[in-house]
Amino acid sequence: MDSSIKVNDMVVRFANVNGTGSASANNLFAKAIFRMGIPVSPKNIFPSNIQGLPTWYEVRVSEKGYLGRRDGIDITVSVNPQSMWEDIQNVESGGYFIYDNTKELPPDWRREDVHYIGIPMTRLCAEHYENPRHRQLFKNIVYVGALATLIKIDWEVLTGIIKDQFKKVEKLIPPNIKALELGRDYIQQHVAYPIHLQLESRNLTAGKIMMDGNAAIGLGAVYGGATVAAWYPITPSTSVVNAFEKFAGKLRIDSATGKKKFAIIQAEDELAAMGMVMGATWNGARAFTATSGPGVSLMSEFLGLAYFAEIPVVLVNVQRGGPSTGMPTRTQQADIISSAYASHGDTKHVLLFPADPKECFEMSIQCFDLADQLQTPIILMTDLDLGMNDHLSPSFDLVDLPTEYDRGKVLSADQLDAMEIFGRYLDVDEDGICYRTLPGTHPTKGSFFTRGTSKDEMARYTEKGDAYVRNVDRLMKKWETAKTMVPSPDSYSNGKRGTLGILYFGTSKHSVEEALDLLESENHHLEGLRIKAFPFNEEIKGFIDQMERVFVVEQNRDAQMRSLLINELGVASDKLVSVLNYDGQPITADFVVEKVMASIVELV
Repeated sequence: MDSSIKVNDMVVRFANVNGTGSASANNLFAKAIFRMGIPVSPKNIFPSNIQGLPTWYEVRVSEKGYLGRRDGIDITVSVNPQSMWEDIQNVESGGYFIYDNTKELPPDWRREDVHYIGIPMTRLCAEHYENPRHRQLFKNIVYVGALATLIKIDWEVLTGIIKDQFKKVEKLIPPNIKALELGRDYIQQHVAYPIHLQLESRNLTAGKIMMDGNAAIGLGAVYGGATVAAWYPITPSTSVVNAFEKFAGKLRIDSATGKKKFAIIQAEDELAAMGMVMGATWNGARAFTATSGPGVSLMSEFLGLAYFAEIPVVLVNVQRGGPSTGMPTRTQQADIISSAYASHGDTKHVLLFPADPKECFEMSIQCFDLADQLQTPIILMTDLDLGMNDHLSPSFDLVDLPTEYDRGKVLSADQLDAMEIFGRYLDVDEDGICYRTLPGTHPTKGSFFTRGTSKDEMARYTEKGDAYVRNVDRLMKKWETAKTMVPSPDSYSNGKRGTLGILYFGTSKHSVEEALDLLESENHHLEGLRIKAFPFNEEIKGFIDQMERVFVVEQNRDAQMRSLLINELGVASDKLVSVLNYDGQPITADFVVEKVMASIVELV
């Protein structure tokens, strides 16, 4: 093989206009690479308006299986005049700029170090399609056919996806394949192909799926026993509940009557949604809500009530750019502090940090178990990148839906009959977790007031300081118990012990672990530890203690995870070095390496 040919290693960016139907064409491209057995990671970068503004879709192809964003664009396919000049500037030297040359580029938009490939997409569609809307839609398919020819995408795979996608509307198959052929034929007749960036089929995606995190959470909620979802729509979390409705509509239907065994309520606002979830769980259902940062702010009052009254709650926080409205369609990890300490007073909430769709599925199930077992809010901390983008993920271990769940310390009628006394906030087992009852369990026993005011062990209202202290101290004992129940961190090592460590969480995993490999190749040995939950367990404290310095990678401005580590573990602030990315785009391995190397030079 020619040594200049680069196989299965590239970043392709599509530059489109929002609302023109390009998303399905770009997804077709990514899906074809996945079906060729090559690891692929697509990112949809879209504006918060409905249509008319620039949108981009990046696809990273990596035979090594690196799934984070990578700096540098090797191929740009640009059909948006608004962003075209910027798109040209973003192409790597030696890369390719593919554009619609129905109208020629201005002469000063030419770069000597970039290969230009013009395709008259608009003219081709005008010549072969009569419907104006079809001309717009199929222009996107034309460039997919052209690009497929240039980089050697398996044609049968590509057309097979078209046939699968439109098998219920077969009349759409021929015009879509025709559009692919228009792009292919133009390249074959006018352009030297293939280019030096090429694809070759592999078997590296066996046992894996492409799925977005929000859909995985929706499915996990069904498997976790959820029967009630109450929410107020907000980007980027709305599709969590949409997915739950879809999966519940298949899996939570009474086989005898055909009736739904689930309820979905759109509330008037986020606070009301949380109140509905609390009411449902107080009555014995497993319920959840999904929101983003602004919603967490509005829900804080009820989160504090759920914490103090000890009501199980599951909240999915799909983080986006803030503060205020911020950047609704950009990703961040900037709700760490606001979620961990949501509400006023001494309040702490359990947080779980998934890194891929499989963990979204598994951790959403675990959230419902933990909420019942700990009788407290559990917050699943994902982000827009994970929630709304397709990710290459290990497949899920799906079995039949469970018929029973671990509800924790819930008393039955027989247990109440056998007890001399029931106190809702009595710590019988010395783990901080009390026994509770569900309404209607017993005709005369087990009743108690659920209140947000101070109370004693019998749930009686009191403002006596000693009773209040006993109660909040017990809640801290429960917090210590929670440390033994939440997911433990994952370590990442190249096999060589070093004195520098790196802590990371959530979607930063993919880029950080690639960065650790890159640093290792430069003979810099760093130990990696991925945080999967708050509260932090002793393993995280031990990791920090054994290192001279620890880098904390996070996607926010204020180093919120670092602050949480210092606050909760008493770590010396000068031991933790921040690596912060907060431009709204997923962090890249190159960025991590650059920041770590700069700090290493300063340390030396």
